[in-house]
Amino acid sequence: MRLLAKFSLIFLVVFGLGLGASAWLFYGLLQRNARQQVLHQAQIMMETALAMRNYTTEQVRPVIAELTPARSQRAGNQALLDMCAGLQPEPRRVFRPQGVPAFAATEMFGYLRKRYPDYLYKEAALNPTNPSNRALDWEEDIIKAFRGQPDLAVFDGERATPVGRALVLARPMRAARSCLDCHDTPASAPPEMVQRYGASNGYGWREGEVIAAQIVSVPVSLPVKMADQAFRQLLVSLVAVGLVTLLVLDLVLYATVIRPVSRLAGQADLISKGQMDVEELPVRGKDEIAVLASAFNRMHRSLSAALKMLDSE
Repeated sequence: MRLLAKFSLIFLVVFGLGLGASAWLFYGLLQRNARQQVLHQAQIMMETALAMRNYTTEQVRPVIAELTPARSQRAGNQALLDMCAGLQPEPRRVFRPQGVPAFAATEMFGYLRKRYPDYLYKEAALNPTNPSNRALDWEEDIIKAFRGQPDLAVFDGERATPVGRALVLARPMRAARSCLDCHDTPASAPPEMVQRYGASNGYGWREGEVIAAQIVSVPVSLPVKMADQAFRQLLVSLVAVGLVTLLVLDLVLYATVIRPVSRLAGQADLISKGQMDVEELPVRGKDEIAVLASAFNRMHRSLSAALKMLDSE
C-alpha cells in the first residue's frame, strides 16, 4: 500500500473514531437543548396568553360594560319613570364571553396554533364555569400541587398520552378580586352567564386561591425531531469538513513528502543500477526532507568519487 493511501486510511480511522465520540456526546446535548427550546417557546406562549388576559381585563371589559345594549320598551319606560322620580337608574349588567379573560386567552391561542399546531393550551380549573375547562385527573394533580406548595411557581415534566409522551409546562392561576364579580355566588353573577352555564359550577371562589393552572403540553416527539434534524446537519457538516481536510492534507503531504521521497527513491533505484550520471536532488528549506536530500546528494558524490578512484586504479 502506498504511503499516501496509508496516511488517508489512518486519517479516516482516527477521524471516524473522533466523529463517533463527538456524535455520542453531541446527540445528548442537542436533545437537552431542543427540550429547553421547546419549553422556552411554551413559556413565551403562556406569557402571551397571560398578557391577553390582562388586556381583556383592563381594556376590553370596561369597554363592553359601557356598550350596554338598548333596553326593552318596558324597561325603557321604567327607566323614564325612575328619572322623573329623581332616582338613578341601575345599569343592567350584560355578560359577553369576549370579556372573559380565559375565553380571550383560549381564543387567541387557537389562532396561534395555526402556526404552531403541536402546542396545546388549556386553563384547567377544578371548579370552572365552562365545563370544557374542567381539569382532567393529571391536570387536577398539578393544581393540587400548586395549592400544596405556595412557593411553586412553575411546573415542568413529562406525562404519558395515548399518542406518546408529552412535555408539560404549567403555572398556577389565582383568583383576583375582579374574578369574584362573576364567580362569587350565582346571585351576584350576570344572569346571562348563569343562564348559559348554569348555577352549579364556577362559584364560591376565594380571592388569592389557586383555582386553575395554565398548562401548555407539547409532544416529546417535537424536540426529538428538532434534535434529530440538528444532529443530521451537524454530522453532514463534520463529514464535509473531514473530507475537505483530508483532501487538503493529501495535497500538502504529496507536495512536501510524497513527491520528494518518490524522486529520491527513483534516483536511488537508478544509482543502484549503475547510472551515476543522474542529477542531484534539489534541496529547499531545512526540514527533514531537505536534510535527507542533502545527505543523499553527498552519498551520491562520494559514491561517484569512489567508483572513479577504483576505475583509475
